[in-house]
Amino acid sequence: MAELSPMMKQYLEIKKEYPDTILMFRLGDFYEMFFDDAKLVSRELELVLTGRDCGQEERAPMCGVPFHSADGYIARLIAKGYKVAVCEQMEDPAKAKGIVKREVIRIVTPGTVIESSMLEEGKNNFLCSIYLLDSAAGLCFADVSTGAFHLTEFEGKKLEADMINELGRFSPSEIVINPAASGLKDVCAFAADKLGSPVETLGDIEPEEAAEIFKERFGESACTGVGPAAVCAAAACLGYLTSVQRGDLSNIREVDYYGEGGFMRLDFSALRSLELTKTMRAGEKRGSLLWVLDKTKTAMGKRL
Repeated sequence: MAELSPMMKQYLEIKKEYPDTILMFRLGDFYEMFFDDAKLVSRELELVLTGRDCGQEERAPMCGVPFHSADGYIARLIAKGYKVAVCEQMEDPAKAKGIVKREVIRIVTPGTVIESSMLEEGKNNFLCSIYLLDSAAGLCFADVSTGAFHLTEFEGKKLEADMINELGRFSPSEIVINPAASGLKDVCAFAADKLGSPVETLGDIEPEEAAEIFKERFGESACTGVGPAAVCAAAACLGYLTSVQRGDLSNIREVDYYGEGGFMRLDFSALRSLELTKTMRAGEKRGSLLWVLDKTKTAMGKRL
Protein backbone atom coordinates (compact mmCIF):
# COMPACT_ATOMS: atom_id res chain seq x y z
CA MET A 1 0.00 0.00 0.00
CA ALA A 2 1.31 3.46 -0.88
CA GLU A 3 2.43 5.69 1.97
CA LEU A 4 0.20 8.57 3.08
CA SER A 5 1.28 12.11 2.28
CA PRO A 6 2.94 14.07 5.16
CA MET A 7 -0.05 16.39 5.51
CA MET A 8 -2.50 13.50 5.70
CA LYS A 9 -0.31 11.79 8.31
CA GLN A 10 -0.46 14.98 10.36
CA TYR A 11 -4.24 15.12 9.98
CA LEU A 12 -4.70 11.52 11.12
CA GLU A 13 -2.37 11.97 14.11
CA ILE A 14 -4.42 14.94 15.32
CA LYS A 15 -7.73 13.21 14.54
CA LYS A 16 -6.63 10.25 16.68
CA GLU A 17 -6.62 12.59 19.71
CA TYR A 18 -10.19 13.74 19.03
CA PRO A 19 -12.06 10.64 17.83
CA ASP A 20 -15.52 11.80 18.92
CA THR A 21 -15.32 15.25 17.33
CA ILE A 22 -15.53 16.69 13.84
CA LEU A 23 -12.02 17.95 13.10
CA MET A 24 -11.89 21.20 11.11
CA PHE A 25 -8.37 21.24 9.68
CA ARG A 26 -7.06 24.62 8.48
CA LEU A 27 -5.64 24.58 4.95
CA GLY A 28 -5.03 28.07 3.62
CA ASP A 29 -8.32 29.96 3.48
CA PHE A 30 -10.47 26.91 4.29
CA TYR A 31 -11.19 24.52 7.11
CA GLU A 32 -11.20 21.08 5.55
CA MET A 33 -12.67 17.81 6.80
CA PHE A 34 -11.60 14.40 5.52
CA PHE A 35 -12.80 10.78 5.38
CA ASP A 36 -15.82 10.05 7.66
CA ASP A 37 -15.94 13.61 8.97
CA ALA A 38 -16.20 14.91 5.41
CA LYS A 39 -19.02 12.51 4.59
CA LEU A 40 -20.92 13.44 7.77
CA VAL A 41 -20.57 17.22 7.34
CA SER A 42 -21.42 17.00 3.65
CA ARG A 43 -24.63 15.17 4.53
CA GLU A 44 -25.62 17.28 7.54
CA LEU A 45 -24.88 20.69 5.98
CA GLU A 46 -25.64 19.77 2.37
CA LEU A 47 -22.15 20.69 1.17
CA VAL A 48 -20.35 19.30 -1.87
CA LEU A 49 -18.23 16.23 -1.13
CA THR A 50 -15.00 16.27 -3.13
CA GLY A 51 -11.67 14.42 -2.85
CA ARG A 52 -7.99 15.11 -2.29
CA ASP A 53 -4.84 13.17 -3.18
CA CYS A 54 -3.52 11.62 0.02
CA GLY A 55 -0.77 9.30 -1.24
CA GLN A 56 -3.13 6.33 -1.62
CA GLU A 57 -4.67 4.99 -4.81
CA GLU A 58 -8.08 6.36 -3.82
CA ARG A 59 -8.56 10.05 -3.11
CA ALA A 60 -9.55 10.98 0.45
CA PRO A 61 -13.16 12.23 0.74
CA MET A 62 -12.99 15.96 1.50
CA CYS A 63 -15.41 18.73 2.44
CA GLY A 64 -14.51 22.32 3.30
CA VAL A 65 -15.84 25.68 4.48
CA PRO A 66 -14.24 29.17 4.22
CA PHE A 67 -12.41 30.09 7.44
CA HIS A 68 -13.96 33.59 7.61
CA SER A 69 -17.49 32.14 7.79
CA ALA A 70 -16.72 28.98 9.77
CA ASP A 71 -18.69 30.05 12.88
CA GLY A 72 -21.97 29.77 11.01
CA TYR A 73 -21.22 26.22 9.92
CA ILE A 74 -19.97 25.28 13.39
CA ALA A 75 -23.17 26.66 14.93
CA ARG A 76 -25.28 24.46 12.67
CA LEU A 77 -23.28 21.37 13.62
CA ILE A 78 -23.47 22.23 17.33
CA ALA A 79 -27.24 22.64 17.03
CA LYS A 80 -27.38 19.06 15.74
CA GLY A 81 -25.49 17.85 18.84
CA TYR A 82 -22.00 17.41 17.35
CA LYS A 83 -18.65 18.47 18.81
CA VAL A 84 -16.21 20.39 16.64
CA ALA A 85 -12.43 20.63 17.12
CA VAL A 86 -10.88 23.63 15.35
CA CYS A 87 -7.32 22.90 14.18
CA GLU A 88 -5.37 26.05 13.27
CA GLN A 89 -2.11 26.72 11.42
CA MET A 90 0.39 27.80 14.09
CA GLU A 91 2.97 29.29 11.72
CA ASP A 92 3.08 31.17 8.45
CA PRO A 93 2.95 28.60 5.61
CA ALA A 94 5.28 30.80 3.53
CA LYS A 95 7.98 30.60 6.24
CA ALA A 96 7.44 27.03 7.38
CA LYS A 97 10.13 24.44 6.75
CA GLY A 98 8.38 21.26 5.73
CA ILE A 99 4.85 20.58 6.93
CA VAL A 100 3.06 23.52 8.59
CA LYS A 101 2.66 23.11 12.36
CA ARG A 102 -1.00 22.76 13.37
CA GLU A 103 -2.78 22.48 16.73
CA VAL A 104 -6.34 22.26 18.00
CA ILE A 105 -7.00 25.66 19.55
CA ARG A 106 -10.57 25.08 20.74
CA ILE A 107 -13.27 22.48 20.98
CA VAL A 108 -16.85 23.67 20.59
CA THR A 109 -19.65 21.59 22.11
CA PRO A 110 -23.38 22.35 22.56
CA GLY A 111 -22.98 23.30 26.23
CA THR A 112 -19.71 25.24 26.02
CA VAL A 113 -20.34 27.78 23.25
CA ILE A 114 -19.09 31.29 24.08
CA GLU A 115 -19.27 32.98 20.67
CA SER A 116 -22.17 35.46 20.60
CA SER A 117 -22.83 34.59 16.96
CA MET A 118 -23.69 31.03 18.00
CA LEU A 119 -25.81 31.88 21.06
CA GLU A 120 -29.46 32.81 21.41
CA GLU A 121 -29.05 36.25 22.95
CA GLY A 122 -31.92 36.12 25.42
CA LYS A 123 -31.33 32.62 26.75
CA ASN A 124 -28.72 30.95 28.95
CA ASN A 125 -26.72 28.09 27.45
CA PHE A 126 -26.14 25.58 30.23
CA LEU A 127 -23.79 22.63 30.50
CA CYS A 128 -25.03 20.14 33.11
CA SER A 129 -22.84 17.79 35.10
CA ILE A 130 -24.51 14.90 36.97
CA TYR A 131 -22.56 12.89 39.53
CA LEU A 132 -24.09 9.92 41.35
CA LEU A 133 -22.20 9.09 44.57
CA ASP A 134 -23.65 6.35 46.77
CA SER A 135 -27.33 7.31 47.25
CA ALA A 136 -26.98 11.01 46.39
CA ALA A 137 -26.83 12.83 43.06
CA GLY A 138 -25.09 16.14 42.53
CA LEU A 139 -26.25 18.41 39.69
CA CYS A 140 -24.21 21.34 38.41
CA PHE A 141 -25.39 23.83 35.78
CA ALA A 142 -22.77 26.14 34.25
CA ASP A 143 -23.09 28.84 31.61
CA VAL A 144 -19.53 29.58 30.56
CA SER A 145 -20.66 32.56 28.47
CA THR A 146 -21.97 34.41 31.55
CA GLY A 147 -20.08 32.75 34.43
CA ALA A 148 -23.27 31.42 36.07
CA PHE A 149 -22.57 28.31 38.17
CA HIS A 150 -25.48 26.63 39.99
CA LEU A 151 -25.17 23.56 42.19
CA THR A 152 -27.57 21.30 44.09
CA GLU A 153 -27.91 17.76 45.42
CA PHE A 154 -30.76 15.24 45.67
CA GLU A 155 -31.30 11.93 47.44
CA GLY A 156 -34.18 9.76 48.56
CA LYS A 157 -36.99 7.82 46.88
CA LYS A 158 -37.87 10.67 44.48
CA LEU A 159 -34.27 11.05 43.32
CA GLU A 160 -34.85 10.63 39.58
CA ALA A 161 -38.11 12.60 39.58
CA ASP A 162 -36.40 15.52 41.33
CA MET A 163 -33.49 15.39 38.89
CA ILE A 164 -35.82 15.37 35.89
CA ASN A 165 -37.68 18.41 37.19
CA GLU A 166 -34.40 20.27 37.66
CA LEU A 167 -33.21 19.36 34.16
CA GLY A 168 -36.54 20.61 32.81
CA ARG A 169 -36.06 23.91 34.66
CA PHE A 170 -32.57 24.61 33.28
CA SER A 171 -32.92 22.87 29.87
CA PRO A 172 -29.17 22.25 29.43
CA SER A 173 -27.73 21.99 25.92
CA GLU A 174 -25.31 19.24 26.92
CA ILE A 175 -24.98 16.81 29.84
CA VAL A 176 -21.92 14.99 31.21
CA ILE A 177 -22.31 12.19 33.75
CA ASN A 178 -20.15 9.78 35.72
CA PRO A 179 -20.41 5.99 35.04
CA ALA A 180 -22.73 5.37 38.01
CA ALA A 181 -25.18 8.01 36.75
CA SER A 182 -25.55 6.16 33.44
CA GLY A 183 -27.77 3.74 35.39
CA LEU A 184 -30.36 6.50 35.90
CA LYS A 185 -32.41 5.33 32.93
CA ASP A 186 -35.36 7.71 33.39
CA VAL A 187 -33.05 10.72 33.63
CA CYS A 188 -31.04 9.75 30.55
CA ALA A 189 -34.23 9.05 28.57
CA PHE A 190 -35.68 12.44 29.57
CA ALA A 191 -32.49 14.21 28.48
CA ALA A 192 -32.55 12.54 25.08
CA ASP A 193 -36.28 12.50 24.35
CA LYS A 194 -37.59 15.69 25.96
CA LEU A 195 -34.56 18.01 25.95
CA GLY A 196 -32.65 16.66 22.95
CA SER A 197 -29.45 17.08 24.96
CA PRO A 198 -26.43 14.89 24.12
CA VAL A 199 -25.22 12.88 27.14
CA GLU A 200 -21.57 11.87 27.53
CA THR A 201 -20.12 9.61 30.22
CA LEU A 202 -16.87 10.81 31.81
CA GLY A 203 -14.60 9.06 34.29
CA ASP A 204 -14.96 9.15 38.07
CA ILE A 205 -13.17 11.60 40.33
CA GLU A 206 -12.08 10.94 43.92
CA PRO A 207 -14.12 13.02 46.43
CA GLU A 208 -10.89 14.29 48.04
CA GLU A 209 -9.56 15.48 44.69
CA ALA A 210 -12.92 17.03 43.84
CA ALA A 211 -12.91 18.94 47.15
CA GLU A 212 -9.46 20.38 46.38
CA ILE A 213 -10.58 21.53 42.92
CA PHE A 214 -13.71 23.07 44.46
CA LYS A 215 -11.77 24.94 47.18
CA GLU A 216 -9.17 26.18 44.71
CA ARG A 217 -11.86 27.68 42.50
CA PHE A 218 -14.36 29.06 45.05
CA GLY A 219 -12.45 29.27 48.34
CA GLU A 220 -12.41 27.26 51.57
CA SER A 221 -15.65 28.71 52.90
CA ALA A 222 -17.61 27.71 49.78
CA CYS A 223 -17.42 24.03 50.81
CA THR A 224 -19.45 24.60 53.98
CA GLY A 225 -22.67 22.59 53.82
CA VAL A 226 -22.08 21.30 50.28
CA GLY A 227 -22.57 17.54 49.92
CA PRO A 228 -19.83 15.30 48.44
CA ALA A 229 -21.92 14.40 45.37
CA ALA A 230 -22.47 18.07 44.57
CA VAL A 231 -18.74 18.81 45.03
CA CYS A 232 -17.91 15.96 42.62
CA ALA A 233 -20.45 17.28 40.09
CA ALA A 234 -18.89 20.74 40.29
CA ALA A 235 -15.34 19.40 39.91
CA ALA A 236 -16.33 17.21 36.96
CA CYS A 237 -18.00 20.20 35.30
CA LEU A 238 -14.93 22.42 35.81
CA GLY A 239 -12.65 19.68 34.50
CA TYR A 240 -14.72 19.25 31.35
CA LEU A 241 -14.90 22.99 30.72
CA THR A 242 -11.13 23.34 31.17
CA SER A 243 -10.41 20.53 28.71
CA VAL A 244 -12.75 22.01 26.11
CA GLN A 245 -12.19 25.75 26.56
CA ARG A 246 -8.36 25.56 26.87
CA GLY A 247 -8.62 28.62 29.12
CA ASP A 248 -8.67 29.58 32.80
CA LEU A 249 -12.46 30.07 33.12
CA SER A 250 -11.75 33.30 35.00
CA ASN A 251 -15.37 34.45 34.73
CA ILE A 252 -16.58 31.55 36.91
CA ARG A 253 -15.85 33.00 40.36
CA GLU A 254 -18.92 32.27 42.48
CA VAL A 255 -21.06 29.20 43.07
CA ASP A 256 -24.79 29.29 43.79
CA TYR A 257 -25.44 26.25 46.02
CA TYR A 258 -29.14 25.85 46.72
CA GLY A 259 -31.32 23.29 48.47
CA GLU A 260 -34.95 22.24 48.26
CA GLY A 261 -36.17 24.61 50.99
CA GLY A 262 -37.01 28.25 50.54
CA PHE A 263 -39.09 28.12 47.37
CA MET A 264 -41.83 26.09 45.72
CA ARG A 265 -40.81 23.58 43.07
CA LEU A 266 -42.84 23.03 39.92
CA ASP A 267 -42.46 19.74 38.08
CA PHE A 268 -41.73 19.57 34.37
CA SER A 269 -45.37 19.00 33.42
CA ALA A 270 -46.48 22.07 35.40
CA LEU A 271 -43.78 24.21 33.81
CA ARG A 272 -44.93 23.19 30.35
CA SER A 273 -48.65 23.54 31.09
CA LEU A 274 -48.26 27.02 32.57
CA GLU A 275 -46.30 28.09 29.45
CA LEU A 276 -43.91 30.13 31.58
CA THR A 277 -41.10 30.46 29.02
CA LYS A 278 -42.52 28.96 25.82
CA THR A 279 -45.84 27.82 24.41
CA MET A 280 -46.85 24.17 24.39
CA ARG A 281 -48.04 24.08 20.78
CA ALA A 282 -45.23 25.89 18.95
CA GLY A 283 -42.50 25.89 21.58
CA GLU A 284 -42.03 29.66 21.06
CA LYS A 285 -41.40 32.45 23.53
CA ARG A 286 -44.13 34.56 21.89
CA GLY A 287 -47.36 33.93 23.79
CA SER A 288 -45.65 32.74 26.98
CA LEU A 289 -45.65 34.48 30.38
CA LEU A 290 -42.01 35.49 29.84
CA TRP A 291 -42.96 37.14 26.54
CA VAL A 292 -45.57 39.27 28.35
CA LEU A 293 -43.15 40.31 31.10
CA ASP A 294 -39.93 40.75 29.12
CA LYS A 295 -39.31 44.45 28.43
CA THR A 296 -35.52 44.19 28.58
CA LYS A 297 -33.25 45.89 26.05
CA THR A 298 -30.01 43.91 26.28
CA ALA A 299 -28.98 40.27 25.95
CA MET A 300 -27.59 40.16 29.53
CA GLY A 301 -30.83 41.68 30.79
CA LYS A 302 -32.88 39.04 28.99
CA ARG A 303 -30.82 36.23 30.55
CA LEU A 304 -31.27 37.72 34.00
